[in-house]
Amino acid sequence: MPAETDPTRTVMTDAEAAVEADRIIGDFVTSYRDKSLPDAPTIGDTPAVAQPDSRRVPAWATGIAVASIGVGAGATGIGCAVWLAMKGLSMATLNGVLMIAAPFAGVAVIAIAVGGLLRSLRGVHTETHHHYSGHVDQRTVQTKTTGLWARTNNQQ
Repeated sequence: MPAETDPTRTVMTDAEAAVEADRIIGDFVTSYRDKSLPDAPTIGDTPAVAQPDSRRVPAWATGIAVASIGVGAGATGIGCAVWLAMKGLSMATLNGVLMIAAPFAGVAVIAIAVGGLLRSLRGVHTETHHHYSGHVDQRTVQTKTTGLWARTNNQQ
């Protein structure tokens, strides 16, 4: 139905519409100031207001959440370390390995040389001769090993 033939609709001029819009907008609260503490300064230090504890998450759940974040961060750190190590190993060349191993091999050669020198200076021989005196029992033992689990039978 066109606006001219609708009896329930009122037509406003632009000035009337602007006044009505200002009235409707003015009815809405766009800001709020708490006036319950009239002695408190509006800017600067204010007295402390009690904040009641209203946590809705139990302490054990918070602990589990924090622990899981820590585990995740730790796993990420370990994963990054493994990735870096594998990347470094994949880039290894024979020359690089030799350059890293050369100082250790040099120290080992020097240690062996010093040990040999000390042994020759001290006159210590690793060969020892044992002289036994007494009765020597000579037995003949026949050994037979059979089976999957290697059972051994010794017979004298």
